[in-house]
Amino acid sequence: MSTLPAARTTIDQRRATLLTPDFFNRDPRRVARALLGKLLIRKTPGGTLAGRIVETEAYLGTGDAAAHSAAGRTARNSVLFGPPGYAYVYFIYGNHYCLNVSCLPDGVAGGVLFRAFEPIAGIEQMAKARGIAISPKIDLNNISFLKNLSSGPGRMSEALGITRTRDNGKSFVGKKSDLQLADDGYHVRRVMVTPRIGIVKSADEPLRYYIAGNPFVSRRGPTV
Repeated sequence: MSTLPAARTTIDQRRATLLTPDFFNRDPRRVARALLGKLLIRKTPGGTLAGRIVETEAYLGTGDAAAHSAAGRTARNSVLFGPPGYAYVYFIYGNHYCLNVSCLPDGVAGGVLFRAFEPIAGIEQMAKARGIAISPKIDLNNISFLKNLSSGPGRMSEALGITRTRDNGKSFVGKKSDLQLADDGYHVRRVMVTPRIGIVKSADEPLRYYIAGNPFVSRRGPTV
């Protein structure tokens, strides 16, 4: 597998279409793989922020010990029980938020965690949200700089201004939503599958997916 930095991608706005609830109304493993290459978009008064999803993890609901829904439905995790296509946000380690999308039919728990994306639009605004100063000497197309913006679920959420108060329960598929998922026809050539990372329970399950060779992935890890 090549480790050379990939060329930056752009958005084909003529082809970009909003994903539908049916896209998410299926097994989280299928959704997690299918989300690779799709666009995660945040609309703000200051402009549109967008990134191409390069890494995800699937969580399978009440039968998955690592899932927030494992113990059943609660006020905190109710978004994971449907309907599909909605944002589930939680706070972790006392310092960052994680963004997920609900899957499967209404009443059935399942979700996908967004782990990393390639920043494409609104880079300066993302840097400001991350507390990263931009000077004339900084190359906004530099891979290392961009990876620091959104490689890892906490960084990615911070770059988009994700919080539980602001975004939990928000639709990803609503035309008027300021948080959307779209498809612009980008083709993913090869997907790598590894165990999930950063968890203790069911840590060996092969439920993490990423675009092979992509420099914005948070961690390579052993494949299965």
